[in-house]
Amino acid sequence: MFVTGRLTALVAAGAVPLVLLTVAGVNPWAVFGGWLVLCAALVAVDAAAAPSPRLLHIIRSAPARTRLGVPVETTITVRNTGARTLHGRLRDAWQPTAGAPAARARLRVDPGATQTLVVPLLPRRRGELRSEFVVVRSVGPLGLAGRQRRIVEPAAVRVLPPFASRRHLASRIARLNELDGATSVQVRGQGTEFDSLRPYVRGDDVRSIDWRATARAGATMLRTWRPERDRHVVILIDTGRTSAARVGDGVRLDAAFEASLLLAALAQHAGDHVHLLAFDRLVRARVSRVDGPTLLPAMVDALAPVEPSLLDTDWDAAFAAIRALGVRPSLIVLLTAQDEPEASRGFLSALPSLAAHTTVLVGTATDVATEAEAAAPPVDADDVYRHAAAARTVSDARRVAGAIDRAGAEPVAADPNTLPTRIADRYLALKAHGRL
Repeated sequence: MFVTGRLTALVAAGAVPLVLLTVAGVNPWAVFGGWLVLCAALVAVDAAAAPSPRLLHIIRSAPARTRLGVPVETTITVRNTGARTLHGRLRDAWQPTAGAPAARARLRVDPGATQTLVVPLLPRRRGELRSEFVVVRSVGPLGLAGRQRRIVEPAAVRVLPPFASRRHLASRIARLNELDGATSVQVRGQGTEFDSLRPYVRGDDVRSIDWRATARAGATMLRTWRPERDRHVVILIDTGRTSAARVGDGVRLDAAFEASLLLAALAQHAGDHVHLLAFDRLVRARVSRVDGPTLLPAMVDALAPVEPSLLDTDWDAAFAAIRALGVRPSLIVLLTAQDEPEASRGFLSALPSLAAHTTVLVGTATDVATEAEAAAPPVDADDVYRHAAAARTVSDARRVAGAIDRAGAEPVAADPNTLPTRIADRYLALKAHGRL
């Protein structure tokens, strides 16, 4: 049972007869007690007269998946199996990060009829959003009180990463088509295969002249090469404690998701095989042996529930997980936060063994505000300390980047919005130079 705000007004209204009867010489406490007894009786009668919520049948409808920050609608269909019209309110039990409206929806369901309520959601966090029940309040005819019941009817919506870097995909695919089309790679490398012959023009690399074809055709002919397909690209996302650091408007882990999705989409268009691992000390997500149009849906679905772990990443185990994939990767992309020399020792000691046999990119999302603060001259005493801290952070990041370069890998550092395109552009450059 519950009571409404009308009960408060009713009890307050008792002050009028209380004052009048007190002036007339009647005992005020007896008047006040009698008024409270009358109000309690009215509440009991009103609650008993309210239609029972047990006679309601609830049916939910919610999309299985949506993207972070994208509005989505869920519906609740209420069917009244009782013999009286039910007036009341309904509250859906989504968690606050689902972005459901705080107001309770109004109910008016006639006997044997149904009412459909729309509950809009605006997810503010990745992962699984769940609502295990709805709460229905049936109000009595006086509006003073009513019956309340929790009806168990679960619903779930999986919130996927937003993939905001998708807007850069079309331009990168156009550049990829240039590599694989009329302007094929003219310098042969380990990652190229023969494409076609064409006449030599001024400025072409003379190393690509086919002398046999020249003799047959009577004109200088040039061999063109195109990037090979069916290469294996392994993306490892560090989900350790450093991935929880805020960079820009989000956390470093979200920037790693964006970079991995853009690279995977580009590699899939190039005909390469993409393998994904999210790792700290255990495998948090894994996508392997998935190709074609199902690759990106599999990746976003696997990454949706992954959150940073407050643990230091075990890099020996992480690199062992890469080797356990059973493929010979032509490119390994490590998305991590290597900007502290002390915290990077384990990573730097294990990196040379990995970089000795394949091309390794180490992508790190940096904070633009820190770099700007390190570059700006201090204004006051407090600013001196902030400037010194920012300069130390930038200096440490450069030291680690130098150590990564000496270990045989290539560091790629950029702000969260630029990191996905930087890594995609480096992938295209490796294709263009025949290294992938």
